[in-house]
Amino acid sequence: MTRHVPRHRPKSQSSSRAHASSGAEPQAPDRCPQVLTTALAAGDAPSSNPALTSEIPAHAAREVERQLAQPLAPGLYLVATPIGNLADITLRALAALSRADVVLCEDTRHSRTLLAHFGIRARTEPYHEHNADQMRPRVLASLAEGKSIALISDAGTPLISDPGYKLVREVLAASYTVECVPGACAAIAALAPSGLPTDSFHFAGFLPPRSGQRGTRITALAAIPSTLVFYEAPQRLAETLADLAAILGPRLAVVARELTKLHEETLRGTLPELAMLSATREFKGEIVLLVGPPLDVEITDAEIIERLSSALQSQSLRDAAKAVAGALGVPKARVYDLGLKVNQDA
Repeated sequence: MTRHVPRHRPKSQSSSRAHASSGAEPQAPDRCPQVLTTALAAGDAPSSNPALTSEIPAHAAREVERQLAQPLAPGLYLVATPIGNLADITLRALAALSRADVVLCEDTRHSRTLLAHFGIRARTEPYHEHNADQMRPRVLASLAEGKSIALISDAGTPLISDPGYKLVREVLAASYTVECVPGACAAIAALAPSGLPTDSFHFAGFLPPRSGQRGTRITALAAIPSTLVFYEAPQRLAETLADLAAILGPRLAVVARELTKLHEETLRGTLPELAMLSATREFKGEIVLLVGPPLDVEITDAEIIERLSSALQSQSLRDAAKAVAGALGVPKARVYDLGLKVNQDA
């Protein structure tokens, strides 16, 4: 098992969770330098190369000014915000948030902190799972008036394990524009350097909190021939890894926590190894859990019968065959036929 901890960043570059918010009115020209200067200040220290230190701010300033000079067309804008390191905000995100008539936030208090960091004044309104049904008609009414509306989550790309799907669906159904302003996403930030296959992956969000439901969900995902990507709460990590190890076996896996933040950490190993580690230490912060695809190994009849015998103690043959087939990545018919043979020999 390997452990990777990136170099520590100055505290000014990281926040517990990152968010951006936007301005309700077009920015006056004298506000452009403020937005840009604040954004650049959130990044790494200036390069020692004099040419780079003089050219980068000028080019970036021109790009921000170019975008701010153009009105934001009516529509819904899904704006990605940093997941930890504030320097990960994009110039386009700053410009979009600055020009939007209103910014919908998962948590307005949290988002105002990010707005203040970048010197952006914005009209913010809450949009979360508890008020979404009431907010959607208001959003549609604003779009009908020709307003531009930005949607941000507490961190990362909106709608990825966050509210917004129903809003996007209704906005599209009403024939209004929906546009994404891409940026940070924890799932991709964890997957890219994981060392696991990236050509095909399945994002499964959060697993159920209850062990029985979680096991059923894991079994359903077991045969997918791709890297599995989950989000998980730190207090449930040990239980989740134990269930994954019991059902999926010794697959390669990665635990990535506090991505882009001061205490970023990446742990690599097999599921049993990571399960043992998580049982002996406390994890904090937001976690992305990745599991490699099914191992390319030959599954013998003896291994299937061993798993099946255990499953038959609490399940019918039909249900046990389905569960074992999913866990081992073998055809259900093969498992079922072996089960019939076991019952005949018993």
